[in-house]
Amino acid sequence: MPPIAPDTDSPDATQLSTFPKRRRGKRLLMGVVVLVVLAVVSTTLNSRPMIEKREVAELAALRSAPDFQQTLATVNQQLAEMAATAGVETAERAGNLTIARRLSLALVGNGMSLEELRAFESKSTQEQLTWWTDYLLTDRRWADNFAERFSRALVGTYNGPFVLFRRRKLNALLSEQLSSGVGYDKIVREMLSAEGLWTDTPPVNFVTATMDEANEGRGDPIRLAGRTSRALLAQRIDCVQCHDDFIGSLNFGSSAHPVAGTQEHFHSLAAFYAGTALADPVFSGITDDGQPYRVKYLGDSEESEVKPAVPFSPELLPTEGKPRVRLAAWVTDPDNRAFGRATVNRVWGLMFSRPLVAPVDSIPLDMPVPKVLDTLADDWSKHGFQIARLVRMIAVCDAFQRDSRADFEVTEQHEQAWSVFPLTQLRPDQVVGNLLQASKLSAMDSSSSVFRRLEAYGSKQNFLQLFGDRGEDEFESEAVTIAQRLIMMNGELAANRTGVDLINNAVTRIATLVADDQRAIELIFLTTFNRPPSASETAAFGKELSDKSGDERKRALSDIAWAMVNSTEFSWNH
Repeated sequence: MPPIAPDTDSPDATQLSTFPKRRRGKRLLMGVVVLVVLAVVSTTLNSRPMIEKREVAELAALRSAPDFQQTLATVNQQLAEMAATAGVETAERAGNLTIARRLSLALVGNGMSLEELRAFESKSTQEQLTWWTDYLLTDRRWADNFAERFSRALVGTYNGPFVLFRRRKLNALLSEQLSSGVGYDKIVREMLSAEGLWTDTPPVNFVTATMDEANEGRGDPIRLAGRTSRALLAQRIDCVQCHDDFIGSLNFGSSAHPVAGTQEHFHSLAAFYAGTALADPVFSGITDDGQPYRVKYLGDSEESEVKPAVPFSPELLPTEGKPRVRLAAWVTDPDNRAFGRATVNRVWGLMFSRPLVAPVDSIPLDMPVPKVLDTLADDWSKHGFQIARLVRMIAVCDAFQRDSRADFEVTEQHEQAWSVFPLTQLRPDQVVGNLLQASKLSAMDSSSSVFRRLEAYGSKQNFLQLFGDRGEDEFESEAVTIAQRLIMMNGELAANRTGVDLINNAVTRIATLVADDQRAIELIFLTTFNRPPSASETAAFGKELSDKSGDERKRALSDIAWAMVNSTEFSWNH
């Protein structure tokens, strides 16, 4: 290669002509980098990825177990009865890819990667969903996601006292326990009764989340009782904190023998947490110092001491032990139907983006509930309170596998009877998770590089700051605001993740490696919507690519990807 000819218009022309070998070396290096990138991407696009099946013997045994199949049959029969009672038709079964996308959104908070889609397609039609469910439930991402969802209900979204509260410690433990198959009853018992430091005993953070300067180193019995009743029992007992229930909205008896909610019901529950405080010395963490609970009831002139007591099913409360240990045993007792109903209803809500009984934190004891709820709760308690088993049962039931569309007019009545899959907006964290995954060809999981995960975490937090977050009640689906639409359409994240960028964006890699326009459109649909395009969609987008090549074609495909991530379909569960 001859020396580079000097450019007389450049002040560095003489210097450039002096280093031909260095310039050539840089060009060669860039060429090698590009070839490596193209080779890696080409492998993802053009061959079946070797995603480990993660087959575990006990998973197959669980699915085929007679008790699992019997419960599933009962659930499906009860779902059919719900539709019949409502007098509505039921939709046909959805396609496997649609159901797989639902599972991915529910369990890991984003859609499927192209890499995962290829592995999914390599299985037989009968095997696909079973394999995909097993794959997700042996992936740590599902446990991380569910840990975050549960912790929001248990400790809220407030950051808590800076020194005393460690949300990440709590979430990490929850994730580890869910991933390891620890029963949810044990998880809850530890959380309600734990003592020690919030750093090395993460369940203690359930208590320290309520500590602030006003409490002077003590847990807040009022807030702790409220969290316990709503998140774990689906009872809004805190509604009688200030006065008795005068309108009949809270009944701790039965329809035949009602027991109206009173202030005493709530404060007797709060009394279990009265002795929760920082030890002396403080490095011993949280302990129980036996301090009594006192409150001034409405209409009284003086405070009264209140003994710990439960609002219903007192026969399940142990008579011996520390107050919080006794409460934990009562809450998680297999015969405490409120605990089973509350958890099953919340998990159902996470799977469908809508709980079986709404609102999720209020299931009256004296009101009839769908039979499905009690059937699932009974099965769950009989099998070690395993969240993964409950997820698997819901995932294979008819309601989860039904289509959201039908050849009849779908109304709210159909969705309430679960005769069709309900259309729901994705949570903001699912929207950004979906967007981040759609911009990559491989799964964003624990095998991703630290830098990639950190970058994704930062992008997610920045997006949620602008877009907003639902907070504790994640099932309150509100209409997307104009401001949120503008953030998606004009924000940096959507533009950057669909822009021309060979290194970071899937759409540019597809545009570079796939010369056939129809094939390129199909791949973008798969990465974005997790479905192939229809014939009309292929034709419409194909027109946008006709007679385009090189950078112009890349920009056109980027525009198509941008339009897709800003569509309603992308941000909804269906």
